[in-house]
This record gives sequence, structure tokens and C-alpha cells, in this order.
Amino acid sequence: MIKARLESDNTLKDRTKLNAEDIIQLLSFVLTTTYFSFRRQIYRQIFGAAMGSPVSAIVANLFMEWLEKEAVATAPLDCKPKIWRRYVDDVLEIIQKDSTQKLTDHLNSVDPTGNIKFTFEEEDQGKIPFLDTLIVRKEDGSLKLLVYRKKTHTDQYLNFQSQHPLHQKLGVIRTLMDRMDNIVTEEEDKKEDPKWSLDRVKQQMKDKQPKAREKKKDDIPSKGMVVIPYVEGVAERLQRIFKKHNISTAMRPTNTLKSLLVHPKDKKDIEQTSDVVYNIPCKGCDKSYIGETGRQFAVWDKTQRTQERL
Repeated sequence: MIKARLESDNTLKDRTKLNAEDIIQLLSFVLTTTYFSFRRQIYRQIFGAAMGSPVSAIVANLFMEWLEKEAVATAPLDCKPKIWRRYVDDVLEIIQKDSTQKLTDHLNSVDPTGNIKFTFEEEDQGKIPFLDTLIVRKEDGSLKLLVYRKKTHTDQYLNFQSQHPLHQKLGVIRTLMDRMDNIVTEEEDKKEDPKWSLDRVKQQMKDKQPKAREKKKDDIPSKGMVVIPYVEGVAERLQRIFKKHNISTAMRPTNTLKSLLVHPKDKKDIEQTSDVVYNIPCKGCDKSYIGETGRQFAVWDKTQRTQERL
């Protein structure tokens, strides 16, 4: 499937010196050589693409493109979709009434491996969600859009009393307001709470709108950026000091889920550590030699002990 796409690409020779066969061989090697360790055992992934690999998303999307073209082209006439719109693995479709299950069965028969399984959700009371959008059918037959939230949504984002800089808290509000402005189609559906935080965010969004600005003669170029850990009261004062010297600041939280929860990867033994700095004391004086090696510590230590015996 991927090889056929490569062979039909007339611009491939302009972008790489590799032919379709070379790319397929390279891709096969990448997809079948994913190794990981768990509890001191090494495993190889034998099916699917590795999560986080740059090539995984490309391969998955190419497969989904092939699957949807094959599925729509071979769908029976009584359940062939009138509209088919897909984003990654979410599909919005319009089909004849009472033919949803038949189309779903057909979609699940296309994948030769049997690992791709489609489920469906039908329109309920004139409403159907797609991604973070709720599509609503009005009485006159027209459509309007609302922001969709799952039933498990708790309306909890970032506690305003938490140890985060103010601009990060306002950023959450700005994100929600941007989503509302970009999705909701009718003004009466845009509900706003007249708090000071919303007013400040509105002003920030207004200030960031593109506008003509002449460069002042006394404008000083930025001297760079520093990242500082956020400590309430201290970080804000440091930010003001750096600003006087035209230095931008970014703040990072000191307590994160990553630092609080158990690390998912096995901890390396000291013998497996590479890129180490070592110290060798002299046995005849109080001097010592400090060096660096890119090899694993166990390999370096074994080499040193062998040299000492010799």
C-alpha cells in the first residue's frame, strides 16, 4: 500500500535519491526494530508502530487513507455515505437512516488484519459531536455549532490558588475564549462571566491584534531569555528585574506530575551509565586525575582494572 503510493508519486525523485524499494526496506527496518526494557528484560515490539516515533503517525495516516478509500468505494449502495469527513481516526458521515450498523460491519471487514474496529454514535435529538464541536440541527434545517464537552468533563482546569504564574492561569482562560470564538457560531450561545480575569484576557487579546507600529529610536534589542523556577512572590520580582535589563523570562513549575509520580522507565544501574566523569586518585601523592568517557561505566571500570593488573 505504501509502496504503491511512493511509486505513483512523480515528485519523489526531486525530493530524495532513494527509490520506492529503498524507502520500503528502510521503513520495514524502522518498524520492526523497536526495543524497550522492562524489569531488566529487553523486549521487541512485534506488531504496530512505536508510540512517539516520528514515522508512526505518517504510516498510520497512510493506512487510514487507504482504508477509507477502499471502504467508501466498496460500500453497498444502500449504506454508501453521502458525506464522509475524517480527522485522524474520527469520522463524520451522513448515511441513510437505519443503515448505520450495516455500514459499520462493512468498515470492519476491510482491514485484512482485523485490528481496526469502528464504533458509531448516532444523532440524538438533532445533536451529534465531532471532535470538540457539537453540531446542532435547528428547526429550519440549518446547522449551528457549539463547544462539545464529554459527559466525563468536570469543568476543572487549573486551580487559581495553585503555585503557577498569573499569565499561565490567564492563558487557560484565553484558550477557552479562543475556542469559543472559533467554534460557536451564534452570539446568544456565547456566555461570558464578567470577572476581572476575563476582562484582562480580553484586553490582552486586543493588544495582540496585528496593528501598525513604528519602531522607536530608543527601542533596545532583547538580550535573550532565561528560564526560572516559579516560586510565588520571588519569580515575579525577578521577572521585573530582568525586564529592566531587557531580558525576557519564562517560568517553569517546580512541582509537576512527572516529579511526583513514579518514573515509568526502569532506573539504570550505575554500571549501565554512559558519558560519565571519573576521578582517579594517585596512590603515591595527594593528586588525582579527572577524566570523561562516553563508554558505559562497567566497560570503563573493567578496562581500568585490567590495566592495573598488567
